[in-house]
Amino acid sequence: MCGIVGYIGNQDAKEILLKGLEKLEYRGYDSAGIAVMNCECVQVFKEKGRIADLRGIVDMGVEANAGIGHTRWATHGAPSIRNAHPHQSDSGRFTLVHNGVIENYSELEREYLNDVELKSDTDTEVIVQLIELFAKNDLSTLEAFRKTLSLLKGSYALALLDEKDNETIYVAKNKSPLLVGLGDTFNVVASDAMAMLQVTDQFVELMDKEIVIVKKNEVIIQDLKGETISRAPYKAELDASDIEKGTHPHYMLKEIDEQPLVMRKIIQKYQDNDGELAIDGTIIDAIKAADRIYIIAAGTSYHAGLIGKQLIESMAKIPVEVHISSEFGYNMPLLSEKPLFVFISQSGETADSRAVLVQVKEMGHPALTITNVPGSTLSREADFTLLLHAGPEIAVASTKAYTAQLAVLAIVAEVAAKSRGVEIGFDLVKELGIVANAMEVLCDLKEIIEHIAREFLTVTRNAFFIGRAVDYYVSLEAALKLKEISYIQAEGFAGGELKHGTIALIEEGTPVIALSTQEKVNLSIRGNVKEVAARGAYPCIISMKGLEQDEDSFVLPAVHEQLTPLISVIPLQLLAYYAALHRGCDVDKPRNLAKSVTVE
Repeated sequence: MCGIVGYIGNQDAKEILLKGLEKLEYRGYDSAGIAVMNCECVQVFKEKGRIADLRGIVDMGVEANAGIGHTRWATHGAPSIRNAHPHQSDSGRFTLVHNGVIENYSELEREYLNDVELKSDTDTEVIVQLIELFAKNDLSTLEAFRKTLSLLKGSYALALLDEKDNETIYVAKNKSPLLVGLGDTFNVVASDAMAMLQVTDQFVELMDKEIVIVKKNEVIIQDLKGETISRAPYKAELDASDIEKGTHPHYMLKEIDEQPLVMRKIIQKYQDNDGELAIDGTIIDAIKAADRIYIIAAGTSYHAGLIGKQLIESMAKIPVEVHISSEFGYNMPLLSEKPLFVFISQSGETADSRAVLVQVKEMGHPALTITNVPGSTLSREADFTLLLHAGPEIAVASTKAYTAQLAVLAIVAEVAAKSRGVEIGFDLVKELGIVANAMEVLCDLKEIIEHIAREFLTVTRNAFFIGRAVDYYVSLEAALKLKEISYIQAEGFAGGELKHGTIALIEEGTPVIALSTQEKVNLSIRGNVKEVAARGAYPCIISMKGLEQDEDSFVLPAVHEQLTPLISVIPLQLLAYYAALHRGCDVDKPRNLAKSVTVE
């Protein structure tokens, strides 16, 4: 849930490392640091807070040809300079940054490090102290590194400097993402390609339990036994300009505004030469062979999966189950005879989902990943991948990746239906085009949404979102968006569940935002609104054109009823944005949250 960068070459490392860390700020962090190395020594600079704070303490006069950097999101030990990375061994010879969680660090400390006074509360420091301990016993740095790795249980992405060797960065990974980038007379290390797009677009994927020796003119990949592995690089399919905010005040607002463009791009990417929607034939074969689809996801992607279930079942007539990945891994239900697993993840690095994927592959079941990041761990390790084509999403609160997930799931449902001889009754390409146009209309109505946010959400301490049928699933996502960035206690509920307990929480003035986009439940959800209004709630109804009534606060453009979640979520995303903005919150980087949840 944090970021790693590294550089070795002929240029000065400091600015490259700092810029790389700035590109990783979107992941979320509470402290940051860099270590730079030249022929004389290693110097460490670290600070609690933002990269801007770190810049303020870095001695820019220090010359350095190599270095490593890190943004930390606290897991072991409170956010502090003491616990910030990089960490150094007792003598200062070795310097290390680490993403992940070492499950047996306490046992290793008791067994090997009784004579070492640890300087932090982290699991990471145990790793670097072990490396020094083994190096003192006449092992080379590589041998000490390899021996230490053999003892670790858990997840790690590591970058190590040895003060006695200013020509090498030692790298290793297990479960946590890490890449090596290739350049001319330099090489880099990054947990995310975006961090080092400033210097290269050529990257080498690293697999679990590999060790990499990174020099300025050479990259050597080995397994834990020391056998050398050859692997070709790939070109990162990212546009550096997409990462900039441009004229937008926040990444989140930029990404909300990009949703019409993303929708049109998805339509284009998934059309064949005849203009028909198409996906890889091997994926269709896997879907046709399955007797049940299991969607595995977390957070916003889980909410997308709930809507995907409805799309696939109603259009393709295939039974679907949706599971939270962190629960599924430890409480797997009885599976059908021929399951197909679908993993949904914006980053493709979600640790809980990957843990399930590992189990699924061991059981011999096929797996499909739907992700925004080509070359990500979930993409590499699944049998099949469908890309979202949403472009980099920087804000922690997902917006355009969520609607992209819905669109791709709708395409999967349509193509699967066609392959099974099932008529869906409408032209999905045409209807997605209408959705894209409706998204544009909604993005131009920011002033209205901002007014609603001021009226309903500026001073409240809690809020409820209600809906029925597919609107209930959108309500879950709306509540998550609001609580993520505004810190308002928000919950999404099925409208009919209110009277089964939740209505007890309604107080005078409690905001209740109700969605009404489905004709079959329009009157029912309006009945629920009357129930809460009678108990003092402050209701806000968002309805679909054709279902609207005079008291509604906002009316959505009409789209096909199956596709309403693609547009009903946009005013709700904007509501969250403006509520956070007017409460003085950090919209793009909310407290305690990370963009990519790379630890369980």
